[in-house]
Amino acid sequence: MPNASERPRRITLNDDGPLLVEGPVEVVDADGRATVSDRCVVAVCMCRRSRIYPWCDTSHRRRAKA
Repeated sequence: MPNASERPRRITLNDDGPLLVEGPVEVVDADGRATVSDRCVVAVCMCRRSRIYPWCDTSHRRRAKA
């Protein structure tokens, strides 16, 4: 439980884009691997197209046109 003086982490949902999370954060994937970032805001990839997964590299923008 966070200290009373700490506010909760903010997560911003974006349509067709990454989750923006106020950092620092530790992301644990389905295999139990942990990745840490000490940045003040991180973009977490939701489409799994990123070459630097779990962090977003904007690969979702290069989606093939139908």
